[in-house]
Amino acid sequence: MPIFARANMEKQRNFRKTTLVSVASLLVISILIKISSYFPFWIEKNYSQGIYPYISSFYRLTFGWMPFSFGDFFYAATGLFLIVGLIRFVKIVASRRFKQINYRKIFKKTFFAVFSIYIYFNLSWGLNYNRPGIAYQLGLTQQDYNDSDLKLITGILLKKVNENRLLLGTGDTPAKPYKELFEEASTSYQQASVTFPFLKYNSKSIKKSMYGRMGNFLGFLGYYNPFTGEAQVNLTQPRFLIPFVSCHEMAHQLGYASESEANFVGYLAAVNSRDTLFHYSAYFDLFNYANRQLLTRDSVSAINNYRQLDPLVKKDEEELREYWQKSDNMIEPLIKIFYDHYLKANQQAKGVRSYNEVIGWLISYHKKYGKI
Repeated sequence: MPIFARANMEKQRNFRKTTLVSVASLLVISILIKISSYFPFWIEKNYSQGIYPYISSFYRLTFGWMPFSFGDFFYAATGLFLIVGLIRFVKIVASRRFKQINYRKIFKKTFFAVFSIYIYFNLSWGLNYNRPGIAYQLGLTQQDYNDSDLKLITGILLKKVNENRLLLGTGDTPAKPYKELFEEASTSYQQASVTFPFLKYNSKSIKKSMYGRMGNFLGFLGYYNPFTGEAQVNLTQPRFLIPFVSCHEMAHQLGYASESEANFVGYLAAVNSRDTLFHYSAYFDLFNYANRQLLTRDSVSAINNYRQLDPLVKKDEEELREYWQKSDNMIEPLIKIFYDHYLKANQQAKGVRSYNEVIGWLISYHKKYGKI
């Protein structure tokens, strides 16, 4: 056998061996990640409070200084790559050149892509979905609550939202520059960390979304990029929502993956801010969560709560309704279904309704500490 032929065969054997080792490695790591998800306290100690703070800080230091969202460009590039690939595939199918399709190569690329993304996602952030989180850190137990509990907490939130709106004056809510709001959101976490050391936040990396108008179309106010550690906020939303949404997305950066926990941690940060707009933003959002739940249990009480809102708050409620009405479209429900399944696949059994579970945390917190 010619020397070049033997060399080629040896090269092919080495390639197959390397491929098998890579496949085995990806499968073993993925299995270990799945097994670890059944040990939440191990994840809390060794990942969430162990190596994750270093990973998170590294991301924020690496991308936080950029004046734009690197993650948004990453998503755009990925989307463009997928669209080009789909167009090429459709052309091949349309021309019936099926022999040109290398199914083995496509399967191999898909396998490596899917498992690599799964591993990277979990190791860079996703394992936080399996931690005990804020319940463990604050010693809270989120139990089923009755109508009396819900009415009590909604009544407190009603009073808070009215009081803080009046403190902002009789005109429109302050239109502060988004950079100023982002800076204050970061400061609010530093203020909160005095009482809750685990909320210490360094190296700010929160930015305006490139997809603001598209965000309206798809129905999102903010999002966290687990691949770059950046938090993005849709700035086209009503100005009084931006402070709380910012704090919510920053909670994800600190490793609070579940939406209900991110809402609760965002609340803890916002109410520790020196800016009344942050207090109002948090209480406004939480009142709406609570009163919507109350509406399904006691519609008379919920309607009465709405009637007791200060006229200025009602004006903001109307602005929010108009915002969502302008965003109504046929695509948003499909996106919501997809996101619902994503959340359910990541330990949030109630899917998109998980956001509402923040009220359970508030009730537990109020029962233990006597305040909100």
